[in-house]
Amino acid sequence: MSSAPLHNVFVYGSFQEPDVVEIMLDRIPEIISVTLPGFQRFRLQGRLYPCILPSEKGEVHGKVLMGLTDAELENLDFVEGNEYERVTVGIVREDNSEKMPVKTYIWINKTDPDINGEWDFEEWKRVHKKKFIETFKEIMEWKRNPQTEGRDKFNHVLR
Repeated sequence: MSSAPLHNVFVYGSFQEPDVVEIMLDRIPEIISVTLPGFQRFRLQGRLYPCILPSEKGEVHGKVLMGLTDAELENLDFVEGNEYERVTVGIVREDNSEKMPVKTYIWINKTDPDINGEWDFEEWKRVHKKKFIETFKEIMEWKRNPQTEGRDKFNHVLR
């Protein structure tokens, strides 16, 4: 019996929060702390989530969700939508400095006028986490039952 390969995915915004991951995946996978060199994380004006873009001197601290299935990766693709592109990048583990390739989502529109300064995870947890989780539960419920309200409602709510 052959099993499909599992995916390791670098996350740098709200998906660093285990409560959010559990809603999306119906479980909490192994999560490790890592650094992504060569990128910078930005706030997106009017949105509750950040983006990353290549930046020679930048580095982004985040987490890797380890061992995701194809179906779980599909959930991430669904949630990230068409404003992000899934790419493979090289991260460095914070526990042992090991380098490893992982998937992540980078912002497609590099000249987006909404890109506005640094995104702060601690501020997000303090100010937006509760509302984000309520909305995110609805989004995942909608994915399971698409005949209910449309995705546009949720894009609006997450802004």
